[in-house]
Amino acid sequence: MKRVVAALIVAGTLLLSAQTAPHSSLLHATRQAPTDLEVGGAGQFISYQDLLQLPQVSFMTSNDANFPAPAQVSGVALDQVRRLLGADADMVVAICKDGYRSNYPASYLVAHHPVLVLTVDGKSQDSWPKAENGGELGPYVVANPSFTPSFKVLSHSDEAQIPFQVVRLDFRNESEVFGAIAPHGNFAPGSPVMDGYRIAQQNCYRCHNMGAEGGHMASLAWPVLAAMAKGSPEFFARYVRNPQALNPHSKMAASPEYDDQTIAALRAYFVTFAPGEQK
Repeated sequence: MKRVVAALIVAGTLLLSAQTAPHSSLLHATRQAPTDLEVGGAGQFISYQDLLQLPQVSFMTSNDANFPAPAQVSGVALDQVRRLLGADADMVVAICKDGYRSNYPASYLVAHHPVLVLTVDGKSQDSWPKAENGGELGPYVVANPSFTPSFKVLSHSDEAQIPFQVVRLDFRNESEVFGAIAPHGNFAPGSPVMDGYRIAQQNCYRCHNMGAEGGHMASLAWPVLAAMAKGSPEFFARYVRNPQALNPHSKMAASPEYDDQTIAALRAYFVTFAPGEQK
């Protein structure tokens, strides 16, 4: 399976590099249809039909929460879109209608080959199955041809980044995006603070924000999490492990698998953002 996926992606990359039309010809300055995808965060859009003209990758989904029943999906690899429309960037950020964000640094793109899905069982968005919450999956959803965790930090394993209701792709530099939440102070690799930082990059940052960076789905910004971590350690641990126990209406995913060492690392990391803790 992995060899087939790799061959498809290599072939798609060769086809993409052979295109002679400049990428600007694919973009327009206004949204002309609900299925237009915003790219770059600068008020530019690419149409669904133009995305369909890019080299496609097809596979059967498995272990994907967006597709409880396996489905044949086809789309364009995120890294191909990056190469075409954001070649100077080293990561892709998928932004959803509700403010949720999935970050795809170079390491994730290489390990998992995420795909911007364009058809499901040969059908366009209006015929896709519903999302887990009963809403629409589209206009876009991201899926992985196959997923095996590529890293583990304490009790946090690499997680599949499979957002739905994606409305925008940004092409960014990892140093800028993750730099916004770099811990305040100097800490050795493998220290609790740096372990917490690595976990927060993939988990917390999807919904919580640091200013303009990060997700804007959650109401609690980074400084609030920092204050919680410093002032209410027990509440912080309960919030991370089972947010619905504190707020039944919370949409935050629970992390009951996080052991005490993992919670301590997250706390140590967030506390560096609390007033008076910066070093």
